[in-house]
Amino acid sequence: MRAAVIVFPGSNCDRDMQQALLGAGADVQMVWHKDANLPKGVDLVAIPGGFSFGDYLRCGAIAAQSPISKAVIEHANRGGYVLGVCNGFQILTETGLLPGALIQNAGLKFLCKTVDLIASTTNSEFTRGYELGQTLRIPIAHHEGNYRIDADGLSSLKEEDRIAFRYAQTPNGAEDDIAGVLSQNRRVLGMMPHPERAIDNNLGSSDGAAMFSGLVSSMLDA
Repeated sequence: MRAAVIVFPGSNCDRDMQQALLGAGADVQMVWHKDANLPKGVDLVAIPGGFSFGDYLRCGAIAAQSPISKAVIEHANRGGYVLGVCNGFQILTETGLLPGALIQNAGLKFLCKTVDLIASTTNSEFTRGYELGQTLRIPIAHHEGNYRIDADGLSSLKEEDRIAFRYAQTPNGAEDDIAGVLSQNRRVLGMMPHPERAIDNNLGSSDGAAMFSGLVSSMLDA
């Protein structure tokens, strides 16, 4: 499985993402945001966490206009897989690849801690390695992680089983405790918690590893 990790000015989880994918057996290339094209044959594009362009304007708004973002949108529209974590999730909502928006945490404070996350669906390549309702220990690190969506959009997410993860108890005020959502074709996932920071018990949890191993094995089996 070939993966590309996008690097923006201000990305700070790009190497963590690279190591998580490498550890799962993926062939990984780092791609600078000014590149106009993705490497040939890429299966998965990962947009990591951090503070792209310093989070000036709105989180992810400037990154969504970078040259590489057009290529990511085209990749997704062709049925390619895309994973956006934290700032990457924010970028995916800014590009329109995922519905909703991320706003300031309810407490107006930056949150950096490990939380209990619930696997809300197993019907995706991203979540196939978990059991439905399984509790995961995954770290968060964000100031704008409060997921908002209108009533019709929330109903669609629920009816289509597109809520990938929920917080056991929302730390940021997110609508319906939502921590991660899937696109309609289930090939784009955005989530605020950081599975790439939970791939080894020496990091405090290895609960994120199943996401990456499941992704790689599913694409090798395809």
